[in-house]
Amino acid sequence: MIALIQTIVMALDLYWWIIIASAIFSWLYAFNVVNSRNQFVGSVGNMLFRLTEPALRPIRRFMPDLGGIDISPIILLLIIFFIRQFLLTTVVSLVV
Repeated sequence: MIALIQTIVMALDLYWWIIIASAIFSWLYAFNVVNSRNQFVGSVGNMLFRLTEPALRPIRRFMPDLGGIDISPIILLLIIFFIRQFLLTTVVSLVV
């Protein structure tokens, strides 16, 4: 059971970094730092969008309009942090 919890925590950690990479990529794309016509840049951006958008879309539905500032990745990172800490502190102590 602990191996399953550690695998879930590892997956959450990986998704944490994917969300951060997606946020950084969106900033680079918005400020024209990366070449948007490059096929590799487009495929990386598309991959990051497809990986993060299913989790960010429900959060964006409930968020008020903040005038172009998107804090949904921060909220998702807080949710992931809560789930990770819950697994490591509460669930592991129940299993052991």
